[in-house]
Amino acid sequence: MCHTINTLFFDFGVNPTVYELDHIPGGREIEQALARHGVAGDFPVVFIGGNLVGGANEIMTLHLNGSLSAMLKRAGALWL
Repeated sequence: MCHTINTLFFDFGVNPTVYELDHIPGGREIEQALARHGVAGDFPVVFIGGNLVGGANEIMTLHLNGSLSAMLKRAGALWL
């Protein structure tokens, strides 16, 4: 996950699960499946609560408009 998004989540107190696709078996197949969902080349790809949110731009937009914390709370990733 890119440093900026990782840092943002840690600043929220969220401990994200990160899969580095270039370091895991089947990573290429996962990348191809993501491409079929329209996120080709847009990494990191962020899922919150099992739902595809998007890449870094979408996460930063949600953060800036104030809806990221609510999304993290609904997913049970943020307690406060």
